[in-house]
Amino acid sequence: MFDLSDVRALVTGGSRGIGLGIARVLASAGAAVAVSARDADALAAAADDLRALGAREVVTVAGDIGSRAAATAVVDEAVAALGGLDVLCANAGVFPEARLAELTEEDVDAVFAVNVKGTIFSVQAAVPALTASGRGRVVMTSSITGPVTGYPGWSHYGATKAAQLGFLRSAAIELAPARITVNAVLPGNVLTEGLAGLGEDYLARMARSIPLGALGTPEDIGHAVAFLASREAAYVTGQSMVVDGGQTLPESPEALA
Repeated sequence: MFDLSDVRALVTGGSRGIGLGIARVLASAGAAVAVSARDADALAAAADDLRALGAREVVTVAGDIGSRAAATAVVDEAVAALGGLDVLCANAGVFPEARLAELTEEDVDAVFAVNVKGTIFSVQAAVPALTASGRGRVVMTSSITGPVTGYPGWSHYGATKAAQLGFLRSAAIELAPARITVNAVLPGNVLTEGLAGLGEDYLARMARSIPLGALGTPEDIGHAVAFLASREAAYVTGQSMVVDGGQTLPESPEALA
């Protein structure tokens, strides 16, 4: 595992699911971790989980990131509590389902506020601390849905995940002189609380569509993030890493027969 014992990291949306998996891996690698989320109870449970792993330092920040002021407040509180910031994991996101014919302007605004504006403004707020670090890392959680694949009901969600990658490429160029790298992970189907709620039949069907034969875990995504957050990844920027067990490879179901 990569040694992150000198790293201070903020994971937005870090109280459950992929965000908690990322925080768990970073903490296990030695990082001091701040996790942010809107639900104070979920944050407290996440902090207990991380401390049980032996995390050297855990900070919780309750707050939203759907506006510039809110995102700045979350980042500033984390920076103050950790005494600086080396890694921003811009993971917070929402994924409401709505068919295209049913989408309202409010539906679109809500998902873009968190997934796109929240990402951009979190990165913007973190730049001073990441610059002061001298080895700043930004790792965004995008998705295969949007940049690579599509799925009915998630056209607005997929649009936000593609938008994150458009932001990533230009941000990586702008921040390179400050020695800040900007990369993204693109998870496939990961076994989180939300996915488990879709039922055993759905999970089994999805597993059959993946060449490696299983859904991913939040920690699988966390290990990819740990690499991009490490010193060893200092020469990697502007890139997106698909972590999907090969889900996007088959051109038809027959390829897996």
